[in-house]
Amino acid sequence: MEIIRRRARGLLVFALLAAGCAEAPRDGDILRANTLYLASARVRGFDPAKVSDVASAKAIQLVYEPLLQIAYLDRPYRLQPLLVESMPERSGDGLRYLFRLRRGIYFADAPCFPGGRGREMTADDVVYSIKRIADRKVASSGWWAFENRIVGLDEFREASAGEQPTDYSMPVAGLVARDRYTVEIELARPFPQFLWILALHYAAVVPREAVEHYGERFASHPVGTGPYRLVEWRRNYRMMFERNPKWSETGRIDRYPSSGEPEDEAAGLLADADRPLPLIDRIVMSVIADGATQWMMFLRGELDESEISRDNWGAVMDENGALRADLAARGIRLSVAPQLRVNYIGFNMDDPVVGPNRALRQALTSAFNSEEWIRLNNGRVKRALGPIPSSLTGFEPNYQPFPFDLDRARALLAEAGYPDGRDPRTGRRLELTLELGRADDLELRQSAELIAAFFERIGVVLRLSFNNGPAFFEKLERGQAQLFYVGWLGDYPDAENFLQCLYGPNADGGPNRANYRNPEFDRLFEQARVMEDSPERTALYSALARIAIEDCPWIFVAEPLSYTLHQTRLLNRKPHLFPYGMEKYYALRRP
Repeated sequence: MEIIRRRARGLLVFALLAAGCAEAPRDGDILRANTLYLASARVRGFDPAKVSDVASAKAIQLVYEPLLQIAYLDRPYRLQPLLVESMPERSGDGLRYLFRLRRGIYFADAPCFPGGRGREMTADDVVYSIKRIADRKVASSGWWAFENRIVGLDEFREASAGEQPTDYSMPVAGLVARDRYTVEIELARPFPQFLWILALHYAAVVPREAVEHYGERFASHPVGTGPYRLVEWRRNYRMMFERNPKWSETGRIDRYPSSGEPEDEAAGLLADADRPLPLIDRIVMSVIADGATQWMMFLRGELDESEISRDNWGAVMDENGALRADLAARGIRLSVAPQLRVNYIGFNMDDPVVGPNRALRQALTSAFNSEEWIRLNNGRVKRALGPIPSSLTGFEPNYQPFPFDLDRARALLAEAGYPDGRDPRTGRRLELTLELGRADDLELRQSAELIAAFFERIGVVLRLSFNNGPAFFEKLERGQAQLFYVGWLGDYPDAENFLQCLYGPNADGGPNRANYRNPEFDRLFEQARVMEDSPERTALYSALARIAIEDCPWIFVAEPLSYTLHQTRLLNRKPHLFPYGMEKYYALRRP
């Protein structure tokens, strides 16, 4: 009943606002967004080496840039040059890559440089930035992306483990600045996805001067080559970015794309073709966790885009699943797009209760009622059937060994040693703890309460532990969570990116949050990840997914869809599976 009352209250507030609020006057060329948009946590910092959440990655790639980027308008998705003149030259064996950097790319002005004037980016900066990911003292959450890949980089990592300052002059055979504008990278073994890695925020180029000048404060003082620079950051309240003046001072010209999908021209997405980027002067990102507040701001014109919260669904969408006519008449637009994402409940495999007890994990998986979950989410999700999203090769739609089945869940629970959910030795009910982020998120709280209700039906008590974003991720990185609810949003369109979240060496602080270790899984993964796209590799992906589905290190919860509203003045907004730094392509309609 409490959930119903809260939902009704949210609908009433929204309806009143929709009926009576006129759009507030706008001031200047400012894009206004919510930092929680398409994310589950507040921005943790601006150090590309140290963040793994979506919110931080989106903010980072406004300021920093990697060598490559994912094209904005093209589908299927493809890579294109960003800090390099062209796509790299690749040797016939797929092991050596030669990158020729663009000349005249400058870091933003900052106190870390002589006279405060940003200098030109060089090949040495690229080498330093990748070495920094490998440095054990940095403790980068992105090491998984480079581990066992570049010749000599793992040895550099081991050498960095001592108490002495890391020697960044130590040669790495497979990572060499050939001259001021040329970088050569040699891989230890083929890795077809390597170039996608170089489009991640982990591969962003950072200046050594800034790292050393700011020290522990570096994460709060980003100094990049990107289209924007951070000019204000009031934690848990607001961030403000402004156009990087270094682009105009140095004559750097990056242009809006002149081609895309056939329908892009009809949709007006090519109206700004060949215009210099970025197209918006300033971006203000507010931290708005409360759904009612977010809607009030959106309807007053104080936000240019907003997700549709569960509580306000009925006030936004009609009975046919379309945007309500009165909102459409105000010029508000709706975009619907899939996310390359799997939301899951992870089991900490190092936990003495859930880790060694596969039957227990299978029982809890069988107790998860997907139909109720989909109803709670207004049909905006579908059940995830394994670690591979349905849009990627390797996904098997008909392999479902643990569908919702309470009778089977109870039988598996008894097999696990907890008949009727009780420990026969003590007579007490089994109690588990689920860690969650965003303690102030009502929608997350409602979801967690439903998960607890699922477990209650087989006699298991689920304690809910809410944390703020940084505390939540710190628990995961330290292995202090028994169960946890998170999602993995794909870094690139390949099943390998999802399967590596279950690869044993990626445990203990890496993307393998569950600390799952299975020798057979690891063996097949190591075989598949060096293969080019082929039916044989697809078969291996499917075999890996089956192993994970049987072992149940995750409860595979959902694949979500993104429903986003945006104001009529926001132009060039195309849904993108990899939305990092894409705001540089947005434009605003002039009054």
